[in-house]
Amino acid sequence: MKVTFSGRLTQNPTVIEVPGDKSISHRAVMLGSLAKGVTTVRKCLLAADVVSTIGMMRAMGVSIEIANGQVTITGAGESGLTRPNAELDAGNAGTAMRLMAGILAGQPFESVLVGDHSLSKRPMGRVATPLGQMGAQIQLSASGTAPMRITGTPKLRGITYDLPVASAQVKSAVLLAGLYADGATTVIERKPTRNYTETMVAAFGGNVSVNGQEIQVERSSLKGRDVVVPGDISSAAFFMVAAAINPGASITIRNVGINPTRTGIVDALRLMGARVELSDRRSSGGEEVADITVTGAELSGIELDADIAPRMIDEFPVFFIAAAFANGTTVVRGAEELRVKESDRIETMLVGLRQLGVVVESKPDGAVISGVGSRMLKGGVSIETAYDHRIGMAFAIASSRCEDGITVVDAEAIGTSFPGFGDLCAGCGLASSQ
Repeated sequence: MKVTFSGRLTQNPTVIEVPGDKSISHRAVMLGSLAKGVTTVRKCLLAADVVSTIGMMRAMGVSIEIANGQVTITGAGESGLTRPNAELDAGNAGTAMRLMAGILAGQPFESVLVGDHSLSKRPMGRVATPLGQMGAQIQLSASGTAPMRITGTPKLRGITYDLPVASAQVKSAVLLAGLYADGATTVIERKPTRNYTETMVAAFGGNVSVNGQEIQVERSSLKGRDVVVPGDISSAAFFMVAAAINPGASITIRNVGINPTRTGIVDALRLMGARVELSDRRSSGGEEVADITVTGAELSGIELDADIAPRMIDEFPVFFIAAAFANGTTVVRGAEELRVKESDRIETMLVGLRQLGVVVESKPDGAVISGVGSRMLKGGVSIETAYDHRIGMAFAIASSRCEDGITVVDAEAIGTSFPGFGDLCAGCGLASSQ
C-alpha cells in the first residue's frame, strides 16, 4: 500500500495522545502469562507486534481476553506453559522473538520461533549464544537467523553475561531465562539500555536486583498484577520532531512514559535548540509519566554523544529528519545497532534523504547529515521503506517541510506499532491519501 503525506502543520497549539508503549506492552503480556493469578493490562498497545506476542502465549495455553482496550491474562504460572501445536509466529516483532526465546529456553519442550520476511533476516545468534551457555539447545538457519528451534529445560544454569552490544532485547532474553535457572543470572551492560524487563520483573514479585552496571535475577514465582501502560515515547517522538522542525508549531503529547533509559530523544532535541517542556510529571504503574510540549524553533546541527544512542535507538529515524532540517551538520555515532533493525535503518534513511536532496554520508556506526536549515525541500518522491514502520513515519513527518507530498511505500507496516498514526497526523495538519 502506498500512502502520500502532504500539508503544513497547523499553527494552533495541538494536544494529542499516542498509543501505549510497545516495549512495556510486550513485557506485560509475557510476564502476566508466566505469573500466578490474573493480570490486567490497561492501555496496552494492540498493534500487530503485540498481537503477535498475545497469539504466541495463547498457543501455549494461556487464557488472554481483550475487551474495551483492556487485556486480561489468567497466568499459567512459571511451569504452566504447554507445548504449542505449531510454530510460534512473531510476525514482524523482533522484541517478541528475542524475549520469547529467553522464556522458551526454560520450558520442558521443543518449540520453533518464526517471523515474517523482514524479521527472518535479523540476527538471532546474539540471543542464541548466551541462552546456549545456560543450557538450552538452539538451532538457527545457516545465516544465523530465524527460524529458531529451541529445546528448552527448566533447569537452566545461571551465568554472568557481559553484553557485547548495547541491546535491551538481548539483556531481556537472558534475564527472562534466568527466571528458570539454578543459581543467579547476571547481565553486565557497559551502556544503559531500557530497563523495562528488570523493573517489571520486580513489579511482578520476581527476585531481581540492580547494582550499577550489573542486573541480577534468580529463579522466581511471579504474581499477577494490574499494569497501566504509558504512552510510547517512540511514537511521541514523531510528533515532537514535527513540531520542532516547523517554527510556530506547538504540539503537546499527553501521558508519555519518560523512563530515563528512553529519553535520549528529549536530550538530543534540546541540544539542537528545540524547546521541549515536560509538565505534570507523575508516576503511573511504577513508570514516570509526563506531558511533553514541543514548540518549533530553528535547530542547529550537533555531534551526538555516542552515550545517548542506546537511550534513543528507536527514535533515530525521525531524529535524522530533525537533522535534515537543522542549520549545519549533525554527526551521529554509536548507533551501529540501527543496521540490524527491521531494516538497515542508517542506509534506508540516508537513501530517502538523498532523494529529497539532503547531503548525507554513511558511517559504520552512524551518519553525517548536512541540514538545509529553514529551506523547504521539493518533495514529490516515493520512499522505499523496506517494510520498516519507523522509516515510513519519519518521512511522513518530513513531508511537513516539503513543497510537494512524500509517498510512503509499504505504508501498511506503520500499523505494526502505531495504529491511528494517519489520524493524528491529520489532526496536526498533515493529510494522507492512498
